[in-house]
Amino acid sequence: MSSPGTSYGCKPLPPDHVIFGRSELMAALRARAEKLCASRIQILVLGAGGTGKELLARWIHANSPDARGPFVSVNCAAIPGPLLESELFGYVRGAFTGARHTKPGRAELAHTGTLFLDEIGDLDFTLQGKLLHFLQDGTFTPLGDTAERRVEARVICATSKDLEQRVHSGAFRADLFHRINVLQLRLPRLRERCEDIPTLVEYYRHLYTAQFDKVSDPVDAGTMRYLQTLNWPGNIRELANVMARYVLIGADAFVHEGFGNGTHSKPPLHGSAGTLKGVAGEAIRELEKRVILEALRDNHWNRRKAAQALQISYRTLIYKIRNAGIARRGESKVS
Repeated sequence: MSSPGTSYGCKPLPPDHVIFGRSELMAALRARAEKLCASRIQILVLGAGGTGKELLARWIHANSPDARGPFVSVNCAAIPGPLLESELFGYVRGAFTGARHTKPGRAELAHTGTLFLDEIGDLDFTLQGKLLHFLQDGTFTPLGDTAERRVEARVICATSKDLEQRVHSGAFRADLFHRINVLQLRLPRLRERCEDIPTLVEYYRHLYTAQFDKVSDPVDAGTMRYLQTLNWPGNIRELANVMARYVLIGADAFVHEGFGNGTHSKPPLHGSAGTLKGVAGEAIRELEKRVILEALRDNHWNRRKAAQALQISYRTLIYKIRNAGIARRGESKVS
């Protein structure tokens, strides 16, 4: 059984068109990643939480010469520093109280494959020197042992932290940063690649329909456009959770309390729409109109400031104002 924060083995990957979508940002990322698959050069994957850093690392592994070997993942933020060393490098019997048998570390388990170190920015400072030694020549010493061991494994690191800032503050070793920062792959936030949302929505809808053994309708065009305007602070992970709710409870998943802006509760439903999708679509439009109006009033009808407050572009706000027929008292509707 894996310890918390660790996993190994080969899970099935989503299709490439789901991983990379069709946005220009992701097309450029894929072209760069493809060039790195064949070598074991150090890669640092950057991106906010939920953007798919481990998924990208698994894709690189699956398309590398090491694909037949294991993919071993360790979340450095999920395991306390003193325990992380034993998880990474293992220990021998009698190394400490309770060590009744020898246990190989994740580095050793990744031999001939890929070791993925997620959230490397949270690595305990005292362990950073040992990791640097391992990255330099592939050797390590398990706890309680005296003999060095060597493994052949690709190492991919990832973080959502600003490592350069952590180096400046003294929380991260500069030599380790330069060792892992040979080549960077930066994953964009979901809101930066909103044209990929329809592909992701359908993928997760089908995934959870099969997983929950439920029947679900495709998301209608109006709701899809609404999903493409949201901020998505949780990125793809948040979208996946929303689609799980959609499959379980239907279109109400898109208008429940806490969704979208996180501060606006579910609006009252009005109108004569005869279907759940129709009612949900009307509720979404009403909610969006109310949010835009509130932002405009809070910013004294300065549209540029309102757009900044809503975290959308000025052009998008003007489109939504026109679409909703919003007009300040005493002036005509925006045309």
